[in-house]
Amino acid sequence: MTVNETFKKIWAKISASDKIAFFSAFICGLLIHMPAMLMDVPNHDGLSSMYFSQNMITSGRWFLAVVCGMSSFYTVPWIIGLIGLFELALTAVLLKRIFEIENGVTIFIISALLVAFPSLASTFAYVFTLDGYMAGLFLAVLAVYLAKKDHYILGGIALAFSLGTYQAYLPFAMLLSIYLVWEKMASGEKNAIKKCLEYVYMGMIGAVLYLVLLKILLAIEGKVLDTYQGIDNLENTGLSSRISSLPHLYKDFVSFTFSKGFLTGNACAIAGGILAVCAAVSALYLIVKNGLYKKAWFYFVALITAVLVPFSANVVLMITPTVKYHLIMRYQWVLFVMVCVVLCDKCVGKLDKAKYITCLSWLASLASFAVIISYAVTVNIGYTNLQRMYEKTYGYTLRLLDRIEQTPGYYQGVPVAIMGVIGDDEFPPTEVTEPATSEMIGLTGNWLIYSADNYDAFIRYYLGATLNMVPEEKETEIYYSDEYIAMDSFPGETSVQMIDGIIYVKTEDAVRD
Repeated sequence: MTVNETFKKIWAKISASDKIAFFSAFICGLLIHMPAMLMDVPNHDGLSSMYFSQNMITSGRWFLAVVCGMSSFYTVPWIIGLIGLFELALTAVLLKRIFEIENGVTIFIISALLVAFPSLASTFAYVFTLDGYMAGLFLAVLAVYLAKKDHYILGGIALAFSLGTYQAYLPFAMLLSIYLVWEKMASGEKNAIKKCLEYVYMGMIGAVLYLVLLKILLAIEGKVLDTYQGIDNLENTGLSSRISSLPHLYKDFVSFTFSKGFLTGNACAIAGGILAVCAAVSALYLIVKNGLYKKAWFYFVALITAVLVPFSANVVLMITPTVKYHLIMRYQWVLFVMVCVVLCDKCVGKLDKAKYITCLSWLASLASFAVIISYAVTVNIGYTNLQRMYEKTYGYTLRLLDRIEQTPGYYQGVPVAIMGVIGDDEFPPTEVTEPATSEMIGLTGNWLIYSADNYDAFIRYYLGATLNMVPEEKETEIYYSDEYIAMDSFPGETSVQMIDGIIYVKTEDAVRD
């Protein structure tokens, strides 16, 4: 066959529902996240990752460098964004198959929710690693899909590589598995228990394979796990410490799920409430219709599920109790919204077309669209603030560099010590988006500068000047010196001075807390 004939044959074999899932996710992703893909605005981590090999094996991410290598190790937002959205579109296809939905509107909603959820926007703020992380999410969902198709060993392998890319997507796989266990139990099939155990086997295979490969690769490279985000707790934390973290795990789940902000704010709260009610009605109908309430196992499994769902969503807090659990690591919360949509879809599919069922269908669909739009608006508020952070940081560092170069005694290569973050006394906060973006790490705040390294990188990459920054131990000495303490904060008259052959620059508030 010719190339054209080959592609035609492949295209014909792809189902219409798969095409809807793929293109819904990809096109909605483009429409929502285009600003992040077209602008070159690094956050504080991005400043040090203009070129980054992604060798994060000391953080347990031994496969990250491989998947990020597809876009090169340079920060090229458009290419990385396209690859990431392509991976998400494939993930949407898998989710459609896992949930077994064929309704075009429902497929669109599920796909749009996947790419609109604000966790993705926070990941776009760290765009230098986005394609790798989306590959990790795809592999986590693929693991569940393979287990569903009776290939739990292959699923375990996929899960291991997902963990080797980014461990935070383990909860995504666990929650999907719980949903499928419920579905299988409710179906009343004789092999339901055996099938449920296969998801457990998949998880065990994935975890063991991940740890074995991690230890082998660490030994080959002669490295040990880093303390960053508590990843060293994989080896150093005992069972008692993990168990003691359980109360915090459940409190965090309740707090985050029902907190004010992008998840339950304004129109999104109303729409989400309507969707939740529709889902509850649908679930109740399915329980009654299938006679589940008559079976003793139903109540036992319901109780276990009530315990396991928060645990699975927050399992990272048990694996690494000291982790800073931010929005990028909470992508799994989108599944709660998706399951509400799926329950409504399955309920409508089983009922006669009565008026109240038509009303339920319309309410659920409209509420879902409202949630998607709310997410999309919030995401773009975050991107707008990121752009403003860049503009403010550019203007600030331009003035700062000019003062440094105008300091008496300045010469190219003079040692420079820039101390402290940008002080609020001289530069009061001007951000207005925090009510909408407070949870969105990487997209909230006033400045892109948080350390001397950030100053150095921003001035180098965006102002075209190279500063000779003093080593860290010298910074500590300067910070506690009487001369530095007595200085004004920038742009004060004495905020930039030549002292003992070093240019001292004080950017923090003049009076320390």
